[in-house]
Amino acid sequence: GDLAAPIAVRPTSETIMYPAFADWIRSHRDLPLKLNQWSNVVRWEFKDPTPFLRTREFLWQEGHTAHSSFDDANDTVMQALELYRRVYEELLAIPVIPGTKTEKEKFAGGH
Repeated sequence: GDLAAPIAVRPTSETIMYPAFADWIRSHRDLPLKLNQWSNVVRWEFKDPTPFLRTREFLWQEGHTAHSSFDDANDTVMQALELYRRVYEELLAIPVIPGTKTEKEKFAGGH
């Protein structure tokens, strides 16, 4: 049926971002490239919503970066995680328990 308000369905951001990286990065002097993206996301699979934790539509933030070395990329990740921790603990008074993703939770090629 017709929707009350039209929506646009887009591919994942990796599909959009990484071909552009090939245009933006021409040499090692263009590195690191660090982009921050915010998007409204609609979750199509939606079983048993939990109030305040899981909704159908939400604002999604993600970083897209390219680095000259694994160490530089890893340093950037650790800096971002520390910023998130500080916001949660120092501004929102929510304790943070750092963890590591399981292999199943990682994107293909993720570390």
